[in-house]
Amino acid sequence: MSVWDAITALVIGYLCGSVPFGVILTRAFGAGDLRQIGSGNIGATNVLRTGRKGLAAATLLGDMLKGTVAVLLVNALATAPEAALLAAVGAFIGHLFPVWLKFKGGKGVATYLGVTLGLFWPAALIFAATWLIVAFVTRYSSLSALIASLVTPLAAFLIFDVQSAPTLSFMTVALWFMHRANIARLLAGTEGRIGSKDGRPAERSGASGA
Repeated sequence: MSVWDAITALVIGYLCGSVPFGVILTRAFGAGDLRQIGSGNIGATNVLRTGRKGLAAATLLGDMLKGTVAVLLVNALATAPEAALLAAVGAFIGHLFPVWLKFKGGKGVATYLGVTLGLFWPAALIFAATWLIVAFVTRYSSLSALIASLVTPLAAFLIFDVQSAPTLSFMTVALWFMHRANIARLLAGTEGRIGSKDGRPAERSGASGA
């Protein structure tokens, strides 16, 4: 693969990944500036804190599919299989650091899933299943993403697609870095649970004395 092809794959991936669906959708449908709501994150979890479940679902789908589209588009245009891996990295970085939002983006969970779906769909199923199981048990979106991102490259390396494992591993490291504040809150017991509108931990049953 030539240097030009590599740069093209990265740029196409980045431009696809940098589309901030959460910000666009919440503004378009009158839910305000997402960056001023809840945790300030531009992802679907924070959109859910607006009370607009439909917008949250649309944001999740958009952030996921932009990664899938980037990978599939470059894979269709390029002759070298490595180009799709570079497009995956570009899309993921684009979501984390979108030029349109002064390089202040999301944490990459949905886009991680999307590029994994484009690269090798069985690994995406592993990610989604792991996320759902951990979320159901703990109600922590961040913990679900952290564990799912650890399991996915390991599964790709040991079972499925060895070629994509290094790319997935890189994205896992980046995702953990972007979740460093969440990790600190998880350790401190102050992380917000799924369904908490302001991002704070949900009250335990009976804690309010009702």
